[in-house]
Amino acid sequence: MSDHPADPATDTFVAHRNLLFTVAYEMLGSAADAEDVLQETWLRWVKVDLEQVRDHRAYLVRITTRQALNRLRTMKRRKEAYVGPWLPEPLLTAPDVAENVELAESVSMAMMLVLETLSPTERAVFVLREAFDVGYDEIAAAVDKSPAAVRQIAHRARRHVDARRPRQAVTPGQTRAALESFRRALETGDPQELLEVLAPDIVLMSDGGGIKQAAPRPIIGADKVARFMIGGLGKNKLPLSVSPTMVNGSPALLVHVDGEIDGVMAISLEDARITGLYYVRNPEKLNRVEAETPLTLR
Repeated sequence: MSDHPADPATDTFVAHRNLLFTVAYEMLGSAADAEDVLQETWLRWVKVDLEQVRDHRAYLVRITTRQALNRLRTMKRRKEAYVGPWLPEPLLTAPDVAENVELAESVSMAMMLVLETLSPTERAVFVLREAFDVGYDEIAAAVDKSPAAVRQIAHRARRHVDARRPRQAVTPGQTRAALESFRRALETGDPQELLEVLAPDIVLMSDGGGIKQAAPRPIIGADKVARFMIGGLGKNKLPLSVSPTMVNGSPALLVHVDGEIDGVMAISLEDARITGLYYVRNPEKLNRVEAETPLTLR
């Protein structure tokens, strides 16, 4: 037994911390900013009179949502000044996350990019309603809208997202198979094997943040993507290795060049071929991956 008395505020916050982090991450696309939001949520939570709060979980979600909305406005200015395409910060996830299909889809790179096209309020409403099944009344309190307005926003956001979702569901096994073919082609530098796994209209986005070399704009088409990947990774003549991992609820690849993490590749898939390739190389977005990657994969 602990010598210290239980602290209800701390116990409640710890119990809901993973939920709050995921809410903030899905709204922001940045684990670092999500952690800052959690810190801000905690500072406000410890000042609350818990006896006056009927539903602690809902109240914490409300604080987190409001702080994330505030941060989204600052991030908008950062993204406008960002060098090249902006991709979400990759988040290493446990294999069992993929078993929760709804959660795995909601944090996938492809879905996070779709969420980027929503307004801040639409994004908050969509995340709370679709990913976490929060009630309309609770969402209304979090975003300072009426429940009726929130229902309309949810409908509009869902229609927007559905129009941009992949046309068919893909199993983790299909994703792993495509990634394995892709990995072999990268390591051998075989363009024909690479073309066999890429969809003709594939879109590649690479994020170097002006720190690492990356394509200044999306690359479209299998031939162009194959040339970019083989040429870009092969021209430095340093040892290259590609390891499987789990990122944002889906199988992905961790790329090492000369023993150092060079980037994370996530994909979207349709008809067993890769339609979207998301390559995060910005070192500032890889700090968390670096810290959480087992030594055996480095």
